[in-house]
Amino acid sequence: MTSTTTWQHTVRRRRLWPLLAALLLVLGAVGGWWLDTAGQGGYPRGTNGFATGVPEGVYSQYGQDLQKILHSSMPGVELRLDPSQGSVDNLQRVAAGTDNFAIATADAVSEFPGPGKDKLRAIARLYDDYLQLVVPAGSPVHSVADLKGMRVGVGEPRSGVNLVAREILTAAGIDPDHGVIGAPLGVGDAGAQLAAGHLDAFFWSGGLPTSAVTSLAEHFPIRIVPLGDLSDKLHQENSTTDAYRTAVLPANVYPNTPAVLTMAVPNLLITRADVDPRLVEGITRAVIDSRDTIGLEVHAAQVVDLRTAVYTDPLPLHLGAASYYRSVKP
Repeated sequence: MTSTTTWQHTVRRRRLWPLLAALLLVLGAVGGWWLDTAGQGGYPRGTNGFATGVPEGVYSQYGQDLQKILHSSMPGVELRLDPSQGSVDNLQRVAAGTDNFAIATADAVSEFPGPGKDKLRAIARLYDDYLQLVVPAGSPVHSVADLKGMRVGVGEPRSGVNLVAREILTAAGIDPDHGVIGAPLGVGDAGAQLAAGHLDAFFWSGGLPTSAVTSLAEHFPIRIVPLGDLSDKLHQENSTTDAYRTAVLPANVYPNTPAVLTMAVPNLLITRADVDPRLVEGITRAVIDSRDTIGLEVHAAQVVDLRTAVYTDPLPLHLGAASYYRSVKP
Protein backbone atom coordinates (compact mmCIF):
# COMPACT_ATOMS: atom_id res chain seq x y z
CA MET A 1 0.00 0.00 0.00
CA THR A 2 1.44 3.38 -0.98
CA SER A 3 1.91 6.21 1.46
CA THR A 4 -0.70 8.19 -0.46
CA THR A 5 -3.32 5.43 0.04
CA THR A 6 -2.51 5.13 3.75
CA TRP A 7 -2.88 8.86 4.18
CA GLN A 8 -6.30 8.77 2.45
CA HIS A 9 -7.55 5.96 4.78
CA THR A 10 -6.39 7.93 7.81
CA VAL A 11 -8.28 11.03 6.66
CA ARG A 12 -11.45 9.01 6.05
CA ARG A 13 -11.28 7.43 9.54
CA ARG A 14 -10.80 10.85 11.13
CA ARG A 15 -13.84 12.14 9.24
CA LEU A 16 -15.95 9.14 10.38
CA TRP A 17 -15.21 9.51 14.10
CA PRO A 18 -17.35 12.66 14.57
CA LEU A 19 -20.18 10.97 12.71
CA LEU A 20 -19.91 7.82 14.83
CA ALA A 21 -19.76 9.87 18.01
CA ALA A 22 -22.88 11.80 16.99
CA LEU A 23 -24.65 8.54 16.16
CA LEU A 24 -23.78 7.07 19.56
CA LEU A 25 -25.13 10.17 21.28
CA VAL A 26 -28.41 9.87 19.37
CA LEU A 27 -28.70 6.16 20.17
CA GLY A 28 -27.96 6.88 23.83
CA ALA A 29 -30.63 9.55 23.95
CA VAL A 30 -33.18 7.28 22.29
CA GLY A 31 -32.28 4.44 24.65
CA GLY A 32 -32.59 6.72 27.65
CA TRP A 33 -35.95 7.96 26.42
CA TRP A 34 -37.16 4.38 25.94
CA LEU A 35 -36.06 3.35 29.42
CA ASP A 36 -37.65 6.44 30.92
CA THR A 37 -41.00 5.98 29.18
CA ALA A 38 -41.24 2.21 28.85
CA GLY A 39 -39.38 1.13 31.97
CA GLN A 40 -37.63 -2.18 32.49
CA GLY A 41 -40.92 -4.06 32.14
CA GLY A 42 -41.69 -2.62 28.72
CA TYR A 43 -44.62 -0.50 29.92
CA PRO A 44 -44.89 3.31 29.83
CA ARG A 45 -44.04 5.03 33.07
CA GLY A 46 -45.75 8.09 34.47
CA THR A 47 -48.77 9.21 36.46
CA ASN A 48 -52.27 8.06 35.56
CA GLY A 49 -55.48 9.40 37.03
CA PHE A 50 -57.72 6.86 38.78
CA ALA A 51 -61.25 8.08 39.55
CA THR A 52 -62.38 6.50 42.81
CA GLY A 53 -65.58 7.70 44.48
CA VAL A 54 -66.68 9.16 47.81
CA PRO A 55 -63.90 9.01 50.44
CA GLU A 56 -65.79 6.56 52.68
CA GLY A 57 -66.69 4.15 49.88
CA VAL A 58 -65.18 0.87 48.73
CA TYR A 59 -63.95 2.33 45.41
CA SER A 60 -61.72 4.72 47.34
CA GLN A 61 -60.21 1.96 49.48
CA TYR A 62 -59.63 -0.23 46.43
CA GLY A 63 -57.84 2.63 44.67
CA GLN A 64 -55.57 3.21 47.66
CA ASP A 65 -54.64 -0.46 47.84
CA LEU A 66 -54.01 -0.77 44.09
CA GLN A 67 -51.84 2.36 44.25
CA LYS A 68 -49.61 0.64 46.83
CA ILE A 69 -49.47 -2.60 44.83
CA LEU A 70 -48.27 -0.80 41.68
CA HIS A 71 -45.39 0.81 43.56
CA SER A 72 -43.75 -2.61 43.77
CA SER A 73 -45.26 -4.51 40.81
CA MET A 74 -44.89 -1.74 38.21
CA PRO A 75 -42.08 0.64 39.27
CA GLY A 76 -42.47 4.04 37.68
CA VAL A 77 -46.25 3.82 37.37
CA GLU A 78 -48.13 6.11 39.76
CA LEU A 79 -51.87 6.31 40.30
CA ARG A 80 -53.28 9.74 41.08
CA LEU A 81 -56.42 9.03 43.09
CA ASP A 82 -59.20 11.45 42.15
CA PRO A 83 -62.28 11.48 44.41
CA SER A 84 -65.57 11.55 42.53
CA GLN A 85 -69.31 11.23 43.06
CA GLY A 86 -69.31 7.62 41.91
CA SER A 87 -69.92 5.44 38.84
CA VAL A 88 -71.54 7.95 36.49
CA ASP A 89 -68.96 10.59 37.33
CA ASN A 90 -66.18 8.02 36.84
CA LEU A 91 -67.46 7.08 33.39
CA GLN A 92 -67.58 10.74 32.37
CA ARG A 93 -64.03 11.33 33.62
CA VAL A 94 -62.55 8.34 31.79
CA ALA A 95 -64.48 8.99 28.57
CA ALA A 96 -63.30 12.62 28.58
CA GLY A 97 -59.66 11.67 29.27
CA THR A 98 -59.56 13.36 32.69
CA ASP A 99 -58.65 9.98 34.19
CA ASN A 100 -57.32 6.83 32.56
CA PHE A 101 -58.80 4.34 35.02
CA ALA A 102 -61.85 4.00 37.25
CA ILE A 103 -64.38 1.59 38.72
CA ALA A 104 -68.02 1.69 37.62
CA THR A 105 -71.08 -0.50 38.01
CA ALA A 106 -72.33 -2.43 34.98
CA ASP A 107 -75.75 -0.75 35.14
CA ALA A 108 -74.15 2.70 35.02
CA VAL A 109 -72.15 1.61 31.96
CA SER A 110 -75.33 0.35 30.27
CA GLU A 111 -77.15 3.63 30.81
CA PHE A 112 -74.20 5.98 30.26
CA PRO A 113 -75.38 8.54 27.71
CA GLY A 114 -72.28 10.67 27.51
CA PRO A 115 -69.97 11.21 24.55
CA GLY A 116 -67.04 8.84 24.35
CA LYS A 117 -68.92 5.73 25.44
CA ASP A 118 -67.59 3.91 22.36
CA LYS A 119 -64.05 4.51 23.64
CA LEU A 120 -64.64 2.80 26.99
CA ARG A 121 -63.05 -0.59 27.59
CA ALA A 122 -62.98 -3.03 30.50
CA ILE A 123 -59.97 -4.43 32.33
CA ALA A 124 -61.71 -6.82 34.72
CA ARG A 125 -64.90 -7.61 36.51
CA LEU A 126 -63.95 -6.99 40.13
CA TYR A 127 -66.71 -7.75 42.63
CA ASP A 128 -70.41 -7.13 43.12
CA ASP A 129 -72.00 -4.11 44.77
CA TYR A 130 -74.93 -4.93 47.02
CA LEU A 131 -77.90 -2.55 47.00
CA GLN A 132 -78.69 -1.44 50.52
CA LEU A 133 -81.55 0.58 51.99
CA VAL A 134 -80.48 1.56 55.49
CA VAL A 135 -82.95 2.68 58.17
CA PRO A 136 -82.85 3.02 61.98
CA ALA A 137 -83.47 -0.34 63.69
CA GLY A 138 -86.86 0.82 65.01
CA SER A 139 -88.04 2.38 61.74
CA PRO A 140 -91.58 1.70 60.46
CA VAL A 141 -90.08 1.24 56.97
CA HIS A 142 -90.19 -2.42 55.93
CA SER A 143 -90.37 -2.00 52.15
CA VAL A 144 -89.46 0.65 49.60
CA ALA A 145 -93.14 1.59 49.25
CA ASP A 146 -93.07 2.77 52.89
CA LEU A 147 -90.64 5.56 51.96
CA LYS A 148 -93.30 7.75 50.37
CA GLY A 149 -93.05 11.29 51.71
CA MET A 150 -89.96 10.54 53.81
CA ARG A 151 -86.49 12.10 53.89
CA VAL A 152 -84.26 9.75 51.94
CA GLY A 153 -80.58 9.84 51.03
CA VAL A 154 -80.44 9.05 47.31
CA GLY A 155 -76.72 9.38 46.61
CA GLU A 156 -74.81 12.16 44.90
CA PRO A 157 -76.19 13.24 41.50
CA ARG A 158 -73.52 11.51 39.37
CA SER A 159 -73.29 8.34 41.41
CA GLY A 160 -74.37 4.79 40.72
CA VAL A 161 -76.31 5.00 43.98
CA ASN A 162 -78.48 7.79 42.62
CA LEU A 163 -79.04 5.87 39.41
CA VAL A 164 -80.27 2.72 41.13
CA ALA A 165 -82.17 4.59 43.87
CA ARG A 166 -84.29 6.31 41.23
CA GLU A 167 -84.97 3.00 39.48
CA ILE A 168 -85.91 1.25 42.72
CA LEU A 169 -88.23 4.04 43.83
CA THR A 170 -89.92 4.04 40.43
CA ALA A 171 -90.36 0.25 40.53
CA ALA A 172 -92.03 0.64 43.93
CA GLY A 173 -94.48 3.18 42.54
CA ILE A 174 -92.82 6.27 44.01
CA ASP A 175 -91.89 9.30 41.92
CA PRO A 176 -88.16 9.77 42.71
CA ASP A 177 -88.42 13.55 42.18
CA HIS A 178 -91.60 14.27 44.14
CA GLY A 179 -92.54 11.15 46.11
CA VAL A 180 -89.69 11.47 48.61
CA ILE A 181 -87.63 14.32 50.01
CA GLY A 182 -84.37 13.36 48.37
CA ALA A 183 -81.01 14.23 49.90
CA PRO A 184 -78.02 14.03 47.48
CA LEU A 185 -75.48 12.66 49.96
CA GLY A 186 -72.56 10.24 49.91
CA VAL A 187 -72.59 7.29 52.27
CA GLY A 188 -70.61 8.96 55.07
CA ASP A 189 -72.76 12.09 55.20
CA ALA A 190 -75.95 10.06 54.81
CA GLY A 191 -75.02 7.90 57.78
CA ALA A 192 -74.31 10.95 59.91
CA GLN A 193 -77.64 12.51 58.94
CA LEU A 194 -79.52 9.27 59.72
CA ALA A 195 -77.93 9.03 63.16
CA ALA A 196 -78.75 12.68 63.84
CA GLY A 197 -82.42 12.13 62.94
CA HIS A 198 -82.31 14.32 59.84
CA LEU A 199 -82.92 11.39 57.46
CA ASP A 200 -85.41 8.54 57.63
CA ALA A 201 -83.43 6.25 55.32
CA PHE A 202 -80.65 6.19 52.75
CA PHE A 203 -79.74 4.11 49.73
CA TRP A 204 -76.27 2.73 49.23
CA SER A 205 -74.68 0.48 46.62
CA GLY A 206 -71.32 -0.91 47.62
CA GLY A 207 -69.12 -3.91 48.31
CA LEU A 208 -69.57 -5.83 51.55
CA PRO A 209 -68.94 -4.65 54.09
CA THR A 210 -68.80 -0.90 53.47
CA SER A 211 -66.74 0.64 56.27
CA ALA A 212 -68.93 3.75 56.58
CA VAL A 213 -72.03 1.61 57.19
CA THR A 214 -70.11 -0.59 59.64
CA SER A 215 -68.99 2.49 61.58
CA LEU A 216 -72.56 3.76 61.67
CA ALA A 217 -73.93 0.43 62.93
CA GLU A 218 -71.34 0.26 65.69
CA HIS A 219 -72.81 3.27 67.46
CA PHE A 220 -76.31 3.54 66.00
CA PRO A 221 -78.58 0.49 65.56
CA ILE A 222 -79.61 0.04 61.92
CA ARG A 223 -81.65 -2.32 59.80
CA ILE A 224 -81.32 -3.20 56.11
CA VAL A 225 -84.64 -3.18 54.23
CA PRO A 226 -85.15 -6.04 51.70
CA LEU A 227 -85.09 -5.03 48.02
CA GLY A 228 -85.09 -8.40 46.28
CA ASP A 229 -88.85 -8.40 45.72
CA LEU A 230 -88.38 -5.58 43.18
CA SER A 231 -85.87 -7.45 41.02
CA ASP A 232 -88.40 -8.87 38.54
CA LYS A 233 -90.18 -5.53 38.19
CA LEU A 234 -86.93 -3.74 37.49
CA HIS A 235 -86.11 -6.18 34.72
CA GLN A 236 -89.58 -5.87 33.20
CA GLU A 237 -89.58 -2.08 33.14
CA ASN A 238 -86.03 -1.40 32.01
CA SER A 239 -83.94 -3.62 29.74
CA THR A 240 -80.73 -1.94 30.94
CA THR A 241 -81.24 -3.36 34.43
CA ASP A 242 -80.20 -6.85 33.31
CA ALA A 243 -77.03 -6.23 35.29
CA TYR A 244 -78.95 -6.66 38.55
CA ARG A 245 -79.31 -10.07 40.15
CA THR A 246 -81.11 -11.17 43.28
CA ALA A 247 -78.67 -11.76 46.13
CA VAL A 248 -78.63 -12.34 49.87
CA LEU A 249 -76.96 -9.78 52.08
CA PRO A 250 -75.50 -12.05 54.80
CA ALA A 251 -76.46 -11.86 58.46
CA ASN A 252 -74.14 -9.74 60.60
CA VAL A 253 -72.28 -8.28 57.64
CA TYR A 254 -73.01 -5.18 59.72
CA PRO A 255 -73.32 -5.44 63.50
CA ASN A 256 -76.59 -7.10 64.60
CA THR A 257 -78.24 -7.15 61.17
CA PRO A 258 -80.15 -10.22 59.90
CA ALA A 259 -79.81 -11.68 56.42
CA VAL A 260 -82.02 -9.95 53.84
CA LEU A 261 -82.86 -10.52 50.18
CA THR A 262 -81.55 -7.69 48.03
CA MET A 263 -79.92 -7.18 44.63
CA ALA A 264 -76.33 -7.04 43.43
CA VAL A 265 -74.61 -5.51 40.41
CA PRO A 266 -71.08 -6.16 39.06
CA ASN A 267 -68.30 -3.61 39.28
CA LEU A 268 -65.97 -3.19 36.32
CA LEU A 269 -62.45 -1.78 36.29
CA ILE A 270 -62.51 0.43 33.20
CA THR A 271 -60.19 2.38 30.92
CA ARG A 272 -60.18 3.74 27.34
CA ALA A 273 -59.25 2.03 24.09
CA ASP A 274 -56.37 4.51 23.50
CA VAL A 275 -54.55 3.73 26.77
CA ASP A 276 -51.27 1.88 26.09
CA PRO A 277 -51.87 -1.91 25.93
CA ARG A 278 -48.59 -2.61 27.78
CA LEU A 279 -49.74 -0.46 30.69
CA VAL A 280 -53.17 -2.08 30.77
CA GLU A 281 -51.69 -5.58 30.57
CA GLY A 282 -49.45 -4.85 33.56
CA ILE A 283 -52.30 -3.41 35.60
CA THR A 284 -54.51 -6.39 34.76
CA ARG A 285 -51.78 -8.71 36.01
CA ALA A 286 -51.41 -6.65 39.20
CA VAL A 287 -55.17 -6.73 39.85
CA ILE A 288 -55.38 -10.51 39.52
CA ASP A 289 -52.14 -11.24 41.40
CA SER A 290 -53.01 -8.90 44.29
CA ARG A 291 -56.47 -10.30 44.98
CA ASP A 292 -55.59 -11.68 48.40
CA THR A 293 -53.53 -8.63 49.42
CA ILE A 294 -56.25 -6.12 48.50
CA GLY A 295 -58.88 -8.51 49.88
CA LEU A 296 -57.47 -8.07 53.39
CA GLU A 297 -58.90 -4.55 53.40
CA VAL A 298 -61.49 -4.69 50.61
CA HIS A 299 -63.14 -7.97 51.54
CA ALA A 300 -65.32 -7.99 48.42
CA ALA A 301 -62.18 -8.14 46.27
CA GLN A 302 -61.45 -11.68 47.49
CA VAL A 303 -63.83 -13.02 44.84
CA VAL A 304 -61.80 -11.65 41.91
CA ASP A 305 -60.34 -14.47 39.81
CA LEU A 306 -59.60 -15.45 36.23
CA ARG A 307 -62.89 -17.33 35.84
CA THR A 308 -65.03 -14.25 36.48
CA ALA A 309 -62.73 -11.33 35.61
CA VAL A 310 -63.26 -11.71 31.86
CA TYR A 311 -67.05 -11.34 32.05
CA THR A 312 -67.18 -7.59 31.56
CA ASP A 313 -70.48 -7.13 29.72
CA PRO A 314 -71.54 -4.55 28.53
CA LEU A 315 -67.97 -3.41 27.78
CA PRO A 316 -65.47 -5.26 25.59
CA LEU A 317 -62.06 -6.05 27.05
CA HIS A 318 -59.18 -3.70 26.37
CA LEU A 319 -56.55 -5.23 24.07
CA GLY A 320 -53.99 -5.17 26.88
CA ALA A 321 -56.32 -6.97 29.28
CA ALA A 322 -57.22 -9.55 26.64
CA SER A 323 -53.50 -10.14 26.02
CA TYR A 324 -52.95 -10.87 29.71
CA TYR A 325 -55.86 -13.29 29.95
CA ARG A 326 -54.63 -15.15 26.86
CA SER A 327 -51.15 -15.43 28.37
CA VAL A 328 -52.42 -17.19 31.49
CA LYS A 329 -55.09 -19.31 29.85
CA PRO A 330 -54.49 -23.00 30.67
